[in-house]
Formats: sequence, C-alpha cells, structure tokens
Amino acid sequence: MNSFQNLLGSPQSPFVIRTSLGGSGLRVAVKDNINIKGLGTTAGSRVYRTEPPALKSATIVQRLLAANFHIVGKTKLHELAFGITGINDAFGTPINPRFPKLIPGGSSSGSAAAVAASLADVAIGTDTGGSIRIPAACCGVFGLKPTFGRIPRDGVLPARSSLDCVGVFAQSVAHLETTMEALDPHYKREASGSYKLGFVAPHGNPEISDAITAAVRATGLPICKVMLAHFDSAFSAGLTMIEYETANAFRDLLDSSLIGDDVLTRLRKATGITAEDMRVAEVIRKQFREELKNAFETVDVLVLPTIADYPPPLADARTDRSAVSLTKNVRPFNLSGNPAIAVPLPSINERPVSLQIVGPMGKDDVVCAVARQFEACLTR
Repeated sequence: MNSFQNLLGSPQSPFVIRTSLGGSGLRVAVKDNINIKGLGTTAGSRVYRTEPPALKSATIVQRLLAANFHIVGKTKLHELAFGITGINDAFGTPINPRFPKLIPGGSSSGSAAAVAASLADVAIGTDTGGSIRIPAACCGVFGLKPTFGRIPRDGVLPARSSLDCVGVFAQSVAHLETTMEALDPHYKREASGSYKLGFVAPHGNPEISDAITAAVRATGLPICKVMLAHFDSAFSAGLTMIEYETANAFRDLLDSSLIGDDVLTRLRKATGITAEDMRVAEVIRKQFREELKNAFETVDVLVLPTIADYPPPLADARTDRSAVSLTKNVRPFNLSGNPAIAVPLPSINERPVSLQIVGPMGKDDVVCAVARQFEACLTR
C-alpha cells in the first residue's frame, strides 16, 4: 500500500488529479472523461488539458455524492477512451499494481489500478468495447458493464454512443452492488440461487480455458455448453461501430498535433468506414441480440473468459498489433448491450485470469448474484 501511495503525483499514478469531495462513505475514483463540477475533464488528451472546469457534475457523480460516497480523484485513461492497453504518454501510464510488468488495460486504466492498489474502494469507468472489463481483468479486480442505457451518460465523453456504458470497479461484489444502488435507484440485489450457467467454449490459451472450467465446476451450479454462431461477426461489427462513432465524435481533432499517434491513426483510418458498413453491422447486432435472447431461454447467464490470453507486457504493447484481440470475448456484448461482469480468478505464474459472466438485458442483479457465488467459492 505505502509503495503505491508514494506513486501519487508520479507518471505511474492512477490519478490525473486528487481531490476530496463528498461524504464519509466508500472512497470512489472517477474516470477523467466524466464531468465533476469545478474540475477539468481531459479525457486523457492534451487537447483538453486547458479546457475550463466543468460547470455541472454528471448525473452519476451527483448520485454518488447524494449517497455519501467520497470522491478521491479523477483517474487516467487511454486517450479519448479509445484504446485497450492503457498506455498514455501525455499523462503517464498507470502501473498495474498486482502485475506491474503487464499493461493495466484500457481504456479505464486508472480506475482499475486505483482499486487494485486500494487507493479507492470503488471506481467509475466507461465501457464501449471492453474498457471496464479488460482493465479489471488485467489488474485482478471486479468490473461491471451494466445493461446499455441503464446508467445515465450525461456529462460523459464522448457525448453520444450506441455502445458505451458507465460502470463500476471494485475489489468485492458487495462494494460493487453498493455502488450500483447509488447509480441506479431501481437496482435491487438478487439472492444467490441455483442459476444455470451456459458455458461458451473458449478459444485461446489452454491454461486460461482450464482455469475457467475449474472455476465453473467449483460452484456446483448446473451447466451446459452454448454455441453462439454470430459471436465472431458480432466482434467485427462492434469494432466497426466503435471506430465509426468515435471518429465522428472527434472529427474536429483529426488534424490536431496534440493527439497521440496510436489514437490519431485509428481515428483517421475509421473515416473510411461507410454507411453500408454500418448498415451491415446493425444487421449483425439484431441477429446477435436474437441469438442471445434464445440462449437465455435455456440458461440464466453465460460464462466465458474475459480475455482469452494473458495481457501483454507493457514493454511489448506499443508494437504489438494484437492488443485489439484482447477484446474478442467482451466487445460482442457492447454490440448487444447485455450486462457483463469480469470476475478475478487465481493468477497463473504471476499473470491474471478473469471470468466473464453475461446476463439477459436488464438482469444486472442476476449477473452480480452469480458473481457473488463465484467470489464465495474462491475465498472459502
């Protein structure tokens, strides 16, 4: 803990700025693409470094303060929330507290790192293509992407998205659900039960596959295999949509010299996505949603690895073009909008392993209830 306290103010700190706002409840860190009244919102980019402070807090921030949460700071992110590694040369890359040689994951890198380092009890992030679940998996914490549209997005950059969700990081499901109760007044905790799991056969590192299988069996919950024929096409369609929507959201920055090379390259490339590409992606979205709806007629939740391989070392991540493949198992559920949570499992040779639980639309409470049962198995 002390070693991470010493990082505060350094390039490896998870925070852009420290603050002390609100009550005496859970300490919460907020991703710096979310407005807090009186503070600047940089979205991890030099473009916004000199923007005036926000005149109004996002609704989610107002709800946290009303629920007695204590805001401890705004956290770093991959620039413009548009990247998976969490590397940010403008503000510094947060160290991964539990796996310091590996990437922290993105885009909500600082939020995951702050929770993993116990510098915050919970943290708020955003997830457009895995940006909560990927860093949660990399840093070994819980990370929930709620059902699309469940949590208000006003005061969040980018302002419009058909994929993005505000969600929560925590070291326990209890803290995560306490935060959800603050963010959504309609959220009610679901009791544990004999939920039926649908196991989506993973494609990836066999060590991770074996660890996921063992964790699933340890719960004693009923299980069956589920095949998702549109899974791979949903990944591609989700990638098309995030590229197109993000490029349009930041179109006025395409000639800026202040944008990092990795993000600028992606933004410029995305301008080549056509209306026909988006039409096809929307068709796939409808097909995948229908496939999931049918699957949830026979199972309560789906389970699969959050990421199918180990996160890459930080030293290799700049040149490794395969980083986007880390989103293979998470991005499809941004396309569909289903709630999904990353659950940390025991590490293997100092590398993180994470299980993803996906539920029907609106069943965030069931997803958390099943996560609670996995958590209980892992701690007994």
